[in-house]
Amino acid sequence: MKKIRRFAKALCAPGIGTGYLYFYVHAVLEAVCYFALARVTGNVFLLWSIPLLYDAVAFLPQAVIGRLKDAFSRIPLGLIGLILLIAGFWTFCVDALPGKYTEIFILSLGNACLHVAGADATLHSSYGKLSHSAIFVSGGSLGIIAGKLLGKSGVSFYYLIILALTAVPFIILARKMREKHEKNGSDCRDFKYNNPAFPVFAVVIIAFLIVACRSYMGYGIPTSWNKTAFQTVLLYVFMCVGKALGGVFCDAYGIKKTALASILFSLPFLLFGNNVMIISLIGIMLFSMTMPVTLGVLVSVLPKTPNLAFGITTAGLFFGALPVFFFDFGGSFRSYTSIILLSVLCLIGALLILPENKDKKR
Repeated sequence: MKKIRRFAKALCAPGIGTGYLYFYVHAVLEAVCYFALARVTGNVFLLWSIPLLYDAVAFLPQAVIGRLKDAFSRIPLGLIGLILLIAGFWTFCVDALPGKYTEIFILSLGNACLHVAGADATLHSSYGKLSHSAIFVSGGSLGIIAGKLLGKSGVSFYYLIILALTAVPFIILARKMREKHEKNGSDCRDFKYNNPAFPVFAVVIIAFLIVACRSYMGYGIPTSWNKTAFQTVLLYVFMCVGKALGGVFCDAYGIKKTALASILFSLPFLLFGNNVMIISLIGIMLFSMTMPVTLGVLVSVLPKTPNLAFGITTAGLFFGALPVFFFDFGGSFRSYTSIILLSVLCLIGALLILPENKDKKR
C-alpha cells in the first residue's frame, strides 16, 4: 500500500497541472504537424527531404530557443509557437508559398517553440520532480498517430486549425500556473539527479549520447506484428504510457532504480516480441520509460538554464535518428545486435552519471 500511495502522490504532485495542460498542447501540435507530413506527395527526393527538414528544424533549434527563454523568461513562447504552427500549416495546406520547404520550416519552427514552452512551464513548476515534464512529453505520441491517420483520411485541414486554436487557453493557463509556482519557491535548482563525481561537461556528453542511442534504437525495434491501423495506435499508446510512467516512477521509487530497471527489463521483451504483439508492447513501454531520466540529469547540472538542457535532449533525438535517413540498417540480426549493444552502452552511461545513493531524492 505504501508503494501505491507513493505512486498516487507522484501523479498529484504540486504543479503537475502544467504537465497535463501541455500533454494536450503537445498532442495537438504533433497532430497538426504529422497531418501535414502525411499529406506530402511527390517524388522520392521530396518524400525524403521534407521529413528530414522537419526533424532538423523541429529538434535542433530547441537548445538555442531554450537558452533565449532562459534569458528572457517573459517571452510568450507558447503563443508565438502556436502562431507559427498555424501559419506554417495553413500555407502548406493551401500551397500559399512557392515550394513546400518554407512552409514546413515555419511549421517546424512553431513546433520547436511550443516544445520549449512546454518544457519551461513544466520544469519551473515541478519542485524538482520529473512527472510534470514526462506527462507533457508523453502527449506527443498520441498526437503523432492521430495526425498520421487523419492526414491519410479525407478530413479537411480546417478542422486541424480549429483543433490548434483550442490549445490557446491551455497555453495561457499553463503559463499562469508556472509563474504562480515559481513565486511559491519552485526552482530548477531542486533537481539533484546527477552523480556529483562527474564534471558537468562529461555528464552532458554522456546524457546526450544516451538520448541519441535510444533514439536510434527506436527505429530498429522489430515489430513484424504491426500490420493494422489498430495495432499501430496501440504501439503509440504504449509509448505514451511508458514516457509518462517513467517520470512518475522516478518520483515515486527513485531515478536510478527506474532507469536501470527499464533498460534491463525492456531488453528481453524487445528481443522476443517481434511476432507477439503484447510482449513487444510491454518492451516498448519499458523502453520509453527512460525518457525523463536524461532530462532530469541534464537539468541537474544546468539548473540555471533548464530549457537549454531540454534542447540538448532534443538535439540528441535528432542525431540518433539521422542515420536512418541515409542508411538502411534493416534485417533482424542487425536490429537485435544494435538493441543489445546500445542497451549495454546506455546502461553503462546511466551507471556513470546517476547518483549512487539518491534514489530517494533529498
